[in-house]
Amino acid sequence: MIKNTLLVRLFSTMLCMLSLLSYGQESNNGKKLWAKSILNEKAPTLHVEEWLSAPPQNEGKFLLIDFWATWCGPCRAVIPELNEWHKKYGDRINIIGISDETAEKVKSNKQIQIDYFSAIDTKAVLKNNLEVKGIPHCIIVDPDGIVRWEGFPTLEGHQLTEKVLENILLKYSKRYQSDNSETALALNHF
Repeated sequence: MIKNTLLVRLFSTMLCMLSLLSYGQESNNGKKLWAKSILNEKAPTLHVEEWLSAPPQNEGKFLLIDFWATWCGPCRAVIPELNEWHKKYGDRINIIGISDETAEKVKSNKQIQIDYFSAIDTKAVLKNNLEVKGIPHCIIVDPDGIVRWEGFPTLEGHQLTEKVLENILLKYSKRYQSDNSETALALNHF
């Protein structure tokens, strides 16, 4: 039984990697993507079929959306780091994992511990809208709904690291703080 489970995981990981190799395309900055590039564009509407956690309150927050599956080894490898970021940056960013598997499939996998927001979409509406061909695939959306990062989070040379996340939060938060300060100053003059 254990050997069969290990073989299934190995086979699943190999399929995931093979799909990544065969569908990858290069973006403008030389980064390989396994989805349609929407960097610096308006993100499509967040669509989920069912929340497995409480739904997040997204108003005024960044979103990190992670497309993943229980059978995908690279997806599972990213989860602990996303859990840490959820704890550390949860006041500024909502991390949302979306699987196109059934709720039962996701919930029954006791080896996976997701502390951030979690949902399923068995019809893969958002995933298909973004033409995601390889997972894990993440996008970071700023509070105005603009995609500020996209891609395979562990792609060598283009990893989504804590430093990258912090830089995005800092760069685009300053813009909002500045905008809000100017608005507040303008309103005080009336």
